[in-house]
Amino acid sequence: MNVTTGKRGTRSLVSVGVYGVLFLLGLVEGIIGSFQYSRTVGSVPVAALAFCVAILATCLLAAWAMRSVSGAVLPAMGWIIAAFVLSMPVSNGSVIITNTTPGKCYLYGGTLSVAVAVVLSFVGMARGPGRAGRSGGAGTQPK
Repeated sequence: MNVTTGKRGTRSLVSVGVYGVLFLLGLVEGIIGSFQYSRTVGSVPVAALAFCVAILATCLLAAWAMRSVSGAVLPAMGWIIAAFVLSMPVSNGSVIITNTTPGKCYLYGGTLSVAVAVVLSFVGMARGPGRAGRSGGAGTQPK
């Protein structure tokens, strides 16, 4: 007889902690990117594009690791909150993310990246491991 107490509560507590860390990771990526997006090579906003790829990869890997769409949504929310709060002007008129080509690439590209990551994680969960055995292919036996 396998009697374990508290296993379920510990697992959910760890999941909440991991989701909190994923949110903070997205927030930190958004803060760092908001201050470093303007680095260019010639006229190409390389840093802005690199930060867009980084948040896309973060969201996709988080969804894969957590095996849920929430894994992609939480870093995406953290990034959006950080980037859009830092793009708003303050009372003295200064703006961190300016209305330049790198700024637009960073904000619009990052928003598109997190949207694509969330959609891809939905698609990935729909085609997930639960459906793999139902195809009736070679080697699958009904139980």
